[in-house]
Amino acid sequence: MKYVLMFVETEEFAKELEAMGELEQRAAYEAVGRWFAEHADKITHHAHLAPAHTATTVRVDRPEPVITDGPFVEGKEVVSGFAEVEVADLDEALALARAWPACPIVEIRPLT
Repeated sequence: MKYVLMFVETEEFAKELEAMGELEQRAAYEAVGRWFAEHADKITHHAHLAPAHTATTVRVDRPEPVITDGPFVEGKEVVSGFAEVEVADLDEALALARAWPACPIVEIRPLT
């Protein structure tokens, strides 16, 4: 079964990461790299997203589409990346999410 794990960054997490020294940041990024390496057999695709302020939003719920710069909603939590995984079931996807070493929230959705 395929799922998408969406890695959600909070304002607090971003501040903590920014406040880290160079060695701490490097260790944090290396932990993420190890997670991807350890689970490479289940990950079919992954990407890190550009910051939310770089988004362009198209609203198509009006007679004419409205295009705006920035995210759909300003929030204290933003999806900063994702991984598409192929696993046996939700329990296996949950195990991957529990092992995630970075952003404090991982949203899991099945692909249909």
